Amino acid sequence: MWTLLDTGLRVSELATLTKDNLDWQMHRLMIYGKGGPYGTNSKRRIIPLSPRVQPLLEGHLALHDKFGIGARTIQRLIKSVANKASISRPVSPHVLRHTFAVTAVQKGISLPSLQRLLGHDRLTTTEIYLNLSPEEAIREFQSKW
Repeated sequence: MWTLLDTGLRVSELATLTKDNLDWQMHRLMIYGKGGPYGTNSKRRIIPLSPRVQPLLEGHLALHDKFGIGARTIQRLIKSVANKASISRPVSPHVLRHTFAVTAVQKGISLPSLQRLLGHDRLTTTEIYLNLSPEEAIREFQSKW
């Protein structure tokens, strides 16, 4: 869960993660994602590892060649944890990706940077994640105006 929440990976990207995706020196992931102009998985993006996720992923991939959990199993695990936590709203890996994006914007990451982290071709796709409340918009305006 922490990995999805701190990286914004798609569930399929996490499920297919291998040692080869990890840049051990720079503590970041190299993800060959969805689509691209030259066919499947031709787009590359780099995702830094947070201090919370770095030891988890590096430790796991030091012992195993691949992540080793399928996308459907990850989905079930997330739903199970949400149920145990008595979260009544629907929770899925994509909700964690959305939470990553909203949190990144709230922390001040620019839209073009977020676009690169999420692997979107178009900025308009990234803008979908900007569910800012009216209060947040007013707070930001007041702090910068």
